[in-house]
Amino acid sequence: MPPNPPSAPAHPPIPEAPAAPRSVGELFWAFSVMALQGFGGVLAIVQRELVERRQWLSREGFVEDWAVAQVLPGPNVINLSLMIGDRHFGLRGALAAMLGLLLFPLLLLMALTLAFAQFQHLAAVQGALRGMGAVAAGLIVATALKLAGALRSNVLGRPTAALVGALTFGAIVLLRVPLPWVLLGIGLPACLVAGWRLGRVQSAAAVPIATPTSHTSPAAPAPATSTGSEPRP
Repeated sequence: MPPNPPSAPAHPPIPEAPAAPRSVGELFWAFSVMALQGFGGVLAIVQRELVERRQWLSREGFVEDWAVAQVLPGPNVINLSLMIGDRHFGLRGALAAMLGLLLFPLLLLMALTLAFAQFQHLAAVQGALRGMGAVAAGLIVATALKLAGALRSNVLGRPTAALVGALTFGAIVLLRVPLPWVLLGIGLPACLVAGWRLGRVQSAAAVPIATPTSHTSPAAPAPATSTGSEPRP
């Protein structure tokens, strides 16, 4: 009895698709709420709202979109809002997300500017500003630690991704290298290596897996039968 052919390898589970905003209005109010919470920076707020609360993005998707938003010219969070809005509702979604991010903070800023001119000399006001700066720095560090887990599935691999992150941190924080040079000197080689490795992974996944087939020996010829027409010896 020929052996059974080996079963095909199980495919990895397909990740669940992230949720999506149901309307342009929901997109507008979501970014408005994020903007009104973002004192000293909105990175931590945006990550919590989009990834953890609303689940419009996975951690890996947020890291990728945020990286693109940083490379593009302009404020990072504005770029991110345009990308997400356009992805779900096209041009009107991009405008709604950007307007939600800017409208209410702009009105609040105008009111606070008038009030700050009258009370900026007070010690309580100066202390509040310094306190908010410390909180904002802590939120950014906490967000970086949360998003570090997404590097486990990065195509670069954890050691290479950690090395790229350490080099970027050292260049910006310690050496104070301008961001364009960091992007060219560290970001561009990292993108090339990631593209090369991703191409290898996709090529390996596209190669069909050959399954061994059972070989059977050819059947022996049937013995000849005598007929009445054959001559007798």
